[in-house]
Amino acid sequence: MKPSHIEHIGIAVPNLDEAIRYWEDVMGLECYNIEEVVDQKVKTAFFKIGEVKIELLEPTSPESTIAKFIENNGGKGGMHHIAFAVENTDQALADAEAKGIRLIDKTSRGGAEGLKIGFLHPKSTFAVLTELCSK
Repeated sequence: MKPSHIEHIGIAVPNLDEAIRYWEDVMGLECYNIEEVVDQKVKTAFFKIGEVKIELLEPTSPESTIAKFIENNGGKGGMHHIAFAVENTDQALADAEAKGIRLIDKTSRGGAEGLKIGFLHPKSTFAVLTELCSK
């Protein structure tokens, strides 16, 4: 596996509208896409800064992993994950597992913006939830 670049940084937020206002009004960025990923129980908003995207994630269900993350962080959310672009998500996941990395996803699944995504477990990545994604 050799990532080509940071695809995005995921930030969990309790209120997407309030967070969008911050990123637009204070940081001067423009939200270019809002999308719900039903199977992940999350609504996302995207901003671009240089070649990197910021992905805001608001839970759409109390059972979502994002809702649990926000709850565990005092209801405020925060940085959730960093995503790296790879050529082939399934191959990158297999390569990581072959090197002893614990996986959350054995195979890729659908993510926002039509990407194939898969996660490495933070217990194997020095407490950083790591997402691998490809087109």
